[in-house]
Amino acid sequence: MYVAVKGGEAAIRNAHKLLADRRRGDRSVPAIGLDQIVEQLALAVDRVMAEGSLYDTELAALAVKQARGDMIEAIFLVRAYRTTLPRFGYTKPVETSQMAIERRISATFKDLPGGQLLGPTFDYTHRLLDPELAEDGSVDLPDQRIEAHEHMPRVTDILGHDGMIEADGDMPEGAQTGDLTREPLTFPLERDLRLQALARGDEGFLLGLAYSTQRGYARSHPFAGEIRIGEVEVELEVAELDFPLTLGRIRLTECQMVNQFKGSSKQPPQFTRGYGLVFGQSERKSMSMALCDRALRARELGEDITAAAQDEEFVISHSDNVQSTGFVEHLKLPHYVDFQAELDLVRRMRSGHESQKNEISEAAE
Repeated sequence: MYVAVKGGEAAIRNAHKLLADRRRGDRSVPAIGLDQIVEQLALAVDRVMAEGSLYDTELAALAVKQARGDMIEAIFLVRAYRTTLPRFGYTKPVETSQMAIERRISATFKDLPGGQLLGPTFDYTHRLLDPELAEDGSVDLPDQRIEAHEHMPRVTDILGHDGMIEADGDMPEGAQTGDLTREPLTFPLERDLRLQALARGDEGFLLGLAYSTQRGYARSHPFAGEIRIGEVEVELEVAELDFPLTLGRIRLTECQMVNQFKGSSKQPPQFTRGYGLVFGQSERKSMSMALCDRALRARELGEDITAAAQDEEFVISHSDNVQSTGFVEHLKLPHYVDFQAELDLVRRMRSGHESQKNEISEAAE
């Protein structure tokens, strides 16, 4: 046993060295720096921060580099590091209505107070490879608006004035917001915990579920009420101070989906909401989150649960890519004893099958 253990340790050390060698690559090529990853692979950094539940661009960039670009491995690294950090308290809810907006679009109203801002987006680009990007060519500076900042109310607030959409969900008086990082999840969940789980859920999984709702596997006829990207201030209330302390600014993507609702005995026909809020610039994730959020409100709104996206336990239990990765990849670990037991069982079953087959043949003769 001692020889086997020492041999395993040597193999693992060599595997680590080989991984480091492959990560570095050709030594004649300059090593990539964290500042390059932060500035030029920003959307990858944003995804790692969002699903890793830790807003720190430098740490996310380090994780991307260490993981050789494997997003889920990088998210795993950030999530693990997050567990080592002390908890000082909870910040106040951010005011996205006060967001310093760099992108804001709506598919429901053409003319909005404050206007629509296309911002940095792939939406209007041709999906053609650009050979010029292979070289470090010059890039023109973007045009900047010079007019004063104009107030940009949410589209859902505009609809709310006429009672055309349900009221924004407020926590009942005295209720505390849950924290899924501190307490194990027990179903059914309140919406605050569902949104937390969706916010750090796997983008691809949520995208597939969101797509399924659009194809008819749930009661869904969505409109993108508003998508806005920008920076918001993060504030912390300190007992010694009479005012909240501003800790800094973070970039967020917020999506408000507007869905039809036929009404009930308690509510008139009106639009309902699906909500998504994600670290960084991540429109696809925030939209998928909003569509899944609306689908998961089926029981609350008295709708029949007929699709996977409406099944709370199914969605939340399988949306976390760190948990999913651990369970799938544990199959790579040694299962020699289990497999030998299964192998012996199959051999005995085959032996019994052959004996039964021979008995039937002899009886037939």
